[in-house]
Amino acid sequence: MNTLLLDLVLILVKLGLVFAVILTMAAYLVLAERKILGRIQMRHGPNRLGPFGLMQPLADVIKLITKEDFVPDQSDKLLFLFAPGLTALAALLTFAVVPFAPPITLFGRELPMVVCDLNIGLLYFLGISSLGVYGVVIGGWASNSKYSLLGAMRGLGQLLSYELALGLALVPVVLSAKSFSLTEIVMSQAAWPNLVKHPVAFLIFLISIGAESKRTPFDMPEAENEIIGGFHTEYSGMRFGLFFVGEYISLVVIGALITTLFLGGWHGPLLPPIVWFAIKVLLVAFCFIWVRGTMPRLRYDQLMHFGWKVLVPLGLLNLLVTAAILLALNG
Repeated sequence: MNTLLLDLVLILVKLGLVFAVILTMAAYLVLAERKILGRIQMRHGPNRLGPFGLMQPLADVIKLITKEDFVPDQSDKLLFLFAPGLTALAALLTFAVVPFAPPITLFGRELPMVVCDLNIGLLYFLGISSLGVYGVVIGGWASNSKYSLLGAMRGLGQLLSYELALGLALVPVVLSAKSFSLTEIVMSQAAWPNLVKHPVAFLIFLISIGAESKRTPFDMPEAENEIIGGFHTEYSGMRFGLFFVGEYISLVVIGALITTLFLGGWHGPLLPPIVWFAIKVLLVAFCFIWVRGTMPRLRYDQLMHFGWKVLVPLGLLNLLVTAAILLALNG
């Protein structure tokens, strides 16, 4: 009974710490993105609130909380209110299986540095990440707006197109690690990261997960110059803020997953493992922000063409070649 209670307490502590860190990182990624985009566009980012503008995220939260929350008269009110939370929740749940440091010994027992160390962690990630689109689709449909519905349909088509390529990119990683556990996948990269061993899979995964995140140049579901704001056109106040927060939580989760699957996870010289993990996550987030500031939005037909006619065949070919090489080496 005492062992069970201790396990429960440790899980709750890890859950609370991860939750606090992710929300803090998401808030300050907003500030970082605005600063970086300001530099790219040769203008100042936020610099008024606090030293170097560090209090800007707090001001944004206060603004969103105090703004009036409108609910359209002809909307499906229950689903309209439910959708934003689903998007943020799906992004948070994905982080439950991401290991951020090697196991440590505590109270005479080994404690994994992950909220839930599942032996099918990769399948869990694929399943939970697919739930995020439900928030987009439900929010767009429940708004009873043609612009919102069009954005929701775009988001659904985008997910279906790039989820297949994303899954194909992960199969070579599983073949190398011989496990679906994210901890085992990190352990298998002790000598060389998967970025070196599977560069084509890394490129496919990077593009596919960028498309799933719905960030520029893949922000078709909310293209403001075409469909106003897409799936969140009718949202205001903190409900719009939840969509906004979900996007930046997803950015942290994407950085953590790319780090875990392709950049060697916590492995690195000199610095503590958790510091290496944080550096790699922030580096990936910086790259995504840089892409947003430099690349134009694709046309929707270009986006779908690239997913089905380029990434999926390339993923299948890469899987075939990788399997053949591994079979020859093992033989």
